[in-house]
Amino acid sequence: MKNEQKQRVQETFSKNKEAYVQSSTHNNPEDLKLLIEWLNPEKHWRVLDAATGGGHVAKAVQPFVNRVYATDLTKEMLQNTAAHLSDMANIVFVVADAEELPFLDGYFDAVTCRIAPHHFPEPASFVSEVSRVLKPGGRFLMIDNTAPEDDQLDQFYNAFEKRRDPSHVRALKVSEWEALFYGHSLAVKKHLKRQKTLPFSSWVARTQSCPVEQHAIEQDLLSADTHTRAYFSITSSDSGVEHFSINEYMVLLEKGSC
Repeated sequence: MKNEQKQRVQETFSKNKEAYVQSSTHNNPEDLKLLIEWLNPEKHWRVLDAATGGGHVAKAVQPFVNRVYATDLTKEMLQNTAAHLSDMANIVFVVADAEELPFLDGYFDAVTCRIAPHHFPEPASFVSEVSRVLKPGGRFLMIDNTAPEDDQLDQFYNAFEKRRDPSHVRALKVSEWEALFYGHSLAVKKHLKRQKTLPFSSWVARTQSCPVEQHAIEQDLLSADTHTRAYFSITSSDSGVEHFSINEYMVLLEKGSC
């Protein structure tokens, strides 16, 4: 099951590699600026950007550090990203599984991972690997979509996200992430919970090309009850859904010394 899911991830991102490079959501300059401010990188650092996707974080971090290792499970995605960033000599591109990182213990000063962990079949393995490859005192900055703490809203969100994107596994609740961090010697230093507004048409088309499925997903949103529509800020017009909002969690962690 785990390998089948990872194959779905590779198929999805191979097919949509350029869409992720161009995505306004992934290329949000204010978001990337805040990431740099929180991480506060130093010139001698080695940084791992796990599941780099379109390479937006690697590109933003590289001017401030010695070397960035940009990894991704999908070779085609990484090859496309490397072509876009070919003029940045201090980025190394490595095909790698975020749950089985091919690096030595304590090798990195910092690890980043942005808008990716909801694709991972075993997030506990991912957090364990991040902790392993970080130096004591090293920093981990993660940004990802998260599920509401309410179970019904959690199920609603993860169901329509999975229907839109077969490579989606599950967006965890913030409370679930915090439990994983605590269990792997990663202390929360700073965090931000926010809502992210998404344009429906470009969001659904990025990973779902079938018009019938696109329409079905739109109907799921339009037919939601009043409470659900309000929570996800679903806005619509005569032509259909225009925007909706989901939860996003940004967290800075530090690895303990033992």
